[in-house]
Amino acid sequence: MNNTKKKISLLLSLTLILFIVAQSVTPAQAQKKSFVYWGGLIFSDEANKMFEAKVKEWGQKKGIPVDVVMINQNETVQKVSAAIEAGTMPDALDLGYAFMLLLSKQKQLEPLNKVYDDIGKAHGGWLDTASKQVTSAQFGGSVYGIPYGASGNVLFRRDDVLSKLGFADAPKTWEDISKGAAAGQKPPTLYGMGFALSNVGDGNLTTTMLQSWGGRIADDAGKTCTIDSPATRSFLTWITKAYADGLFPPGVTTWDGAGDNTAYQSGNVMYIANPGSVYLYMLKNDPDLAKGTKYSALPAGPVTRVSPASVVVRSVSAKSEYKAEAADLLAYLADDAFMKDYFNVAIYGPVLKSETGFPIFTSSPVHAGLLDLALNGTPDGYPDVSNAAYAEYQNNFLTPKMVQRIVVDKLSIDQAIKETQDACQKIYDKNNAANQVSTPAK
Repeated sequence: MNNTKKKISLLLSLTLILFIVAQSVTPAQAQKKSFVYWGGLIFSDEANKMFEAKVKEWGQKKGIPVDVVMINQNETVQKVSAAIEAGTMPDALDLGYAFMLLLSKQKQLEPLNKVYDDIGKAHGGWLDTASKQVTSAQFGGSVYGIPYGASGNVLFRRDDVLSKLGFADAPKTWEDISKGAAAGQKPPTLYGMGFALSNVGDGNLTTTMLQSWGGRIADDAGKTCTIDSPATRSFLTWITKAYADGLFPPGVTTWDGAGDNTAYQSGNVMYIANPGSVYLYMLKNDPDLAKGTKYSALPAGPVTRVSPASVVVRSVSAKSEYKAEAADLLAYLADDAFMKDYFNVAIYGPVLKSETGFPIFTSSPVHAGLLDLALNGTPDGYPDVSNAAYAEYQNNFLTPKMVQRIVVDKLSIDQAIKETQDACQKIYDKNNAANQVSTPAK
């Protein structure tokens, strides 16, 4: 009997202890779910790991479980679209400007005006490249993304090959590039033009090329598609001839987002346009290739030079249960000490005035180019109106698809233009009907 009483007493004591412990845990703590961040994967393992560690460090300080998933930036559109459909959007995520614009129109993103203003005040202000994009009239007075890097392409060229053939200077035009490629390439080991013609973000370089020929996606009002033009025909004549002449490596129409990186790093192409990730790779893994490479701004076409400077941003899902915490994280990530180290191993130019004096922007030729781009590059979409319709056109990769229809599917230039013009106008008509253009930001 005494043993029975002892057992009952012990069980009562354990029950009381469990009850007290349960009472000490708040409902919020008991039900707290992980904060999910989708980071933009770049071609620098060190930068990716540094970012993940910083987000997790913040989570530990706040007592919030954190799950960081790094997403290939060329797959962001596909993965986010699927997440919206499934109702599984992350709490915060990295985005490019064009996709941020589309998601803001779909009410998928949370306004971030206060944290944007706070970060700017804490770091000497935002550079115009960043501020003009995220506060443009297209966003109707709200800020939906916090810039963390200026992005754009620098032209890489194999000077060790080209200078011996009389092409020592930086090419002034895209036609100069095709001439240098024809003179220096030696298929099947070395090809000239390592530019993606595939359905990835890198493939939209073809839109920049088209615009430098004087072509436009739409009119000055940003409402009527203007693909069907003599300038488009002139551009397509040049690029499809270059393809027919074998200046592009095999498979370029189906490259993934790393296609140009891999081709240049392997020594298989003479020219690429890249934000700088290949430079970082060469410094660490192939110093001879780095020594043989020179850099310059994107060249001009027959009509103008277009050198787009865009920003990558950190946004918060409108469906997040952690909106206030997410805003706090974005301010935490803007810390100068962290960003100084991050830029040393990443591939971006500055977005805040406090960042322009970081040593990397004078010591690295590619980063110096990105600083110049951040300060002096042409606006995203220029000379077109960078509205939601333009963003959707780019996210559907209609310019590289137009090139593919000619070089792969053997359509005529006129047929490919008509097909693209029709698809483009449908996008603009849809956006016009939805009255996508909003009032200027205050």
